[in-house]
Amino acid sequence: MKAMTISEFGDSSVFKAAEIEKPEVTQGHLVIKVVATSVNTIDMMIRQMGTDLGPLTPQLPGVLGMDFAGTVEAVGKDVTGFAIGDQVFGCAGGVADLPGTLAEYMLADAKLVAKKPKSLSMRDAAALPLVGITAYEGLMRAGIKQGQKVLVHGGAGGVGHIAVQLANYFGAQVFATISDDEQVSVIEKLGGTAINYKQESVADYVAKHTAGAGFDLVFDSVGGENLNASFEAAALNANIATTMSLLNLDLTQVHFKGLSLHVVFMLIPMLNNHKREQHGHILTQLANIVDEGKLKPILDTETFSLEEVGKAHDRLASRSVIGKVVIDI
Repeated sequence: MKAMTISEFGDSSVFKAAEIEKPEVTQGHLVIKVVATSVNTIDMMIRQMGTDLGPLTPQLPGVLGMDFAGTVEAVGKDVTGFAIGDQVFGCAGGVADLPGTLAEYMLADAKLVAKKPKSLSMRDAAALPLVGITAYEGLMRAGIKQGQKVLVHGGAGGVGHIAVQLANYFGAQVFATISDDEQVSVIEKLGGTAINYKQESVADYVAKHTAGAGFDLVFDSVGGENLNASFEAAALNANIATTMSLLNLDLTQVHFKGLSLHVVFMLIPMLNNHKREQHGHILTQLANIVDEGKLKPILDTETFSLEEVGKAHDRLASRSVIGKVVIDI
């Protein structure tokens, strides 16, 4: 079968076209004919950093790519709930020893897979798994409740634009930071109120939107140093969920405000074979929300073929993207 492989870590030129063996189905797994995949920041990090990422690093030569949408080609022993021909989606490969999605076929643990939303195309569905699971898990762990004021940092990004929609779905009043006024209409269409963090200080928008009390829940899809803005924006005893906490931080504000910080690392089930069925459950919940008309991923305007995966990585790295970059297999 056709695949894009890497034999070394580095820039986007490391991808090479190759013919590799089509996988055979094994117990507990599905063979999936991949129709589309999408690019996530972690895909680029693995391609660039390789062994620096420890347990995430795949063996070389390898096939990267995590998200997919496709059709079930074969069903392994002891797998229930799936049949040949089912249209499915998931985030099931491209890290450690799990074969990736940049190929015509992939072998995937059935626990990491769910039926594709009926109302989405394959391209749309391929954009959803990693960012959808991350946003859903973060909001759930932070205890989202109806009527809360929720702040999403990076609201026009891959995870952020899903978190805005889900927070709105769960009955919250949603606000989202943006970096460009062109993104205002995007946030408004998703059901949120846009805040240009380059034009308003944290103190200013907390005063404007919460009368100085702070937000009940903060979902920080930017993370890193931006967590300081999350701490400042949070109300007393608020919950903060973040997708990036690889740094040293002064937690003084966290202490005096009684904040709870939740770190979301959605690759844990994949890397550790730990409660993988939870991802299948979340994907099923997301599919239901999608088919209710309450959630839809935003796709980048440019399209890429499998052979153009390097260009797709460069596109995401350009930081000029709203939503997800998708690759057609």
